[in-house]
Amino acid sequence: MFISTRRLRRCQFLQILATCFVVSLMLMWVQDDNDVVNHIKSYSYRYLINSYDFVNESLTIIQDESDKHSYNYLISNKDKCQNENVLLLLFVKTSPENRRRRDAIRRTWGNEDYIRSQYNANMKVVFALGVDRDPAKRTLLQKQLESENKVYNDLVQQDFLDTFHNLTLKFLLQFGWVNANCPNAKFIMTADDDIFIHTPNLVSYLKGLDRIGVQNFWIGRVHRGSPPVRNKNSKYYVPYEMYQWSSYPDYTAGAAYVISQDVAAKVYKASQTLNTSLYIDDVFMGLCANKMGVVPQYHLFFSGEGKAPYHQCIFNRMMTSHGHVNDLHYLWKQVTDPKVMELTSGFWGDAYCRLVNMILLCRILYKDTYPCSAAWS
Repeated sequence: MFISTRRLRRCQFLQILATCFVVSLMLMWVQDDNDVVNHIKSYSYRYLINSYDFVNESLTIIQDESDKHSYNYLISNKDKCQNENVLLLLFVKTSPENRRRRDAIRRTWGNEDYIRSQYNANMKVVFALGVDRDPAKRTLLQKQLESENKVYNDLVQQDFLDTFHNLTLKFLLQFGWVNANCPNAKFIMTADDDIFIHTPNLVSYLKGLDRIGVQNFWIGRVHRGSPPVRNKNSKYYVPYEMYQWSSYPDYTAGAAYVISQDVAAKVYKASQTLNTSLYIDDVFMGLCANKMGVVPQYHLFFSGEGKAPYHQCIFNRMMTSHGHVNDLHYLWKQVTDPKVMELTSGFWGDAYCRLVNMILLCRILYKDTYPCSAAWS
């Protein structure tokens, strides 16, 4: 068979090009700071991390007594639940200086009286915090926090420094408090104080789940196959000594997620056997849940990093939206307007909203709020 010189040279060129491509991938593979490669590697480990007991057990570190930290309660409000039938216990992660945020939440989506009167549901809102990192401000802020708590009785505080690297301590504070003081709450939610939560939608949803006695329930914005950040310049940097694997277990974004009571009990139990030096609290939650065999469920209307579009057709399905500090009152007024349900109800309202949601969510320049598939749900 006759093969032209030109074709032979072209085949050789393609072979050389393919070889160079493979070699470049191999070189990239060992670069820990390459985000694309890290995600590829992490997905190759994801099913091992999530599925096999020997991997789960390898993540467990039995703590020595010297490794365990015991922090004192400065404000406990241990009678907040008072043996009541609580549908939703909502823990808001806050900082001592964020009084304005807490007040805005109390008047809007964290308004317990509104939920009780309008939705016949018992919701309890508690703010979790440590102490201010600045010793010069700490004494004055502490007095202000104690005065604030006398009015609202909704702060839970321990004496660890309220910093990013102590988020896991705040996680332990929440689950320890739930286990000791509100073990009968049907659902527990944890959220940041810059989140908007559509509590009417959420409570209605949870009431339906409560009627069927749902268990092993964990919903939020799920991260699957996420790799540890090995870049030392990132605040999310995790060294190999702290976490050796190339993938985290599946977990929900710490900005907002909801679990059932049985999951809260399991997670608390697991948290007592894990190394708490891993300071990324949502990942730590993933480790605890993974050890107990609890799998997160992706909810389309739990927001990512972006704000949800301001539209009635979004409001009628919204659960959470991220990045809200100064617009809580405006947004709360919009979502509780009776006209929202009138506009979006019925056959034509549903058809209209599907079209609107496609326009709002299915964009080329995607903002990390709700996925395009939410428009069809």
